[in-house]
Amino acid sequence: MERPFPHDKLVIATHNAGKLREFESLLRPYVSAVVSAGQLGLAEPEENGATFADNALIKALAAAKASGCVALADDSGLCVAALDGRPGLYSARWMGPEKDPRLAMRRVNEELGDAADRSAHFACVLALAWPDGYAELTEGRCDGVIVWPPRGDQGHDYDPIFQPRGSTMTFAEMDAGAKHALSQRGAAMRALVAKYFG
Repeated sequence: MERPFPHDKLVIATHNAGKLREFESLLRPYVSAVVSAGQLGLAEPEENGATFADNALIKALAAAKASGCVALADDSGLCVAALDGRPGLYSARWMGPEKDPRLAMRRVNEELGDAADRSAHFACVLALAWPDGYAELTEGRCDGVIVWPPRGDQGHDYDPIFQPRGSTMTFAEMDAGAKHALSQRGAAMRALVAKYFG
């Protein structure tokens, strides 16, 4: 049986400020207080899973056990068809030790070269975990194309080069509400909310 949703406080298992802002926006109707693993000074666990679900669970369980609170983590990535799904699970690592998204976006564009197929999708798995090891998973996906040069200054990570299907704007050109309506994280969050409030 599913556990009650934690309305009072939720730890977001991330050290990424852009991702935290996105979660705060998505969770505002459901949780009174949101705090990140980074703000709590929690260590980042090694993400050595073989799938997005594995890595989401690693992060959520580590944050839940370290904080003693229910924790929410996501693992997500950009999967480019012409690159055989890369960077995929290694999307964050393509940003290098300085976590510079410009480096990663350039690499995507350079590796694509003059490929006719610019299709890609964002994948996301959310893991909601309790300190005792119980966890729930939901998934989301958004299909689109890679554009170059990057456009927009909203969002984070690969958003300036990803144009979702049916839109003329990149994620980085959209306001938060428009992005959440289409994004992989928004879809995964809606699935999580439906599980508890549907």
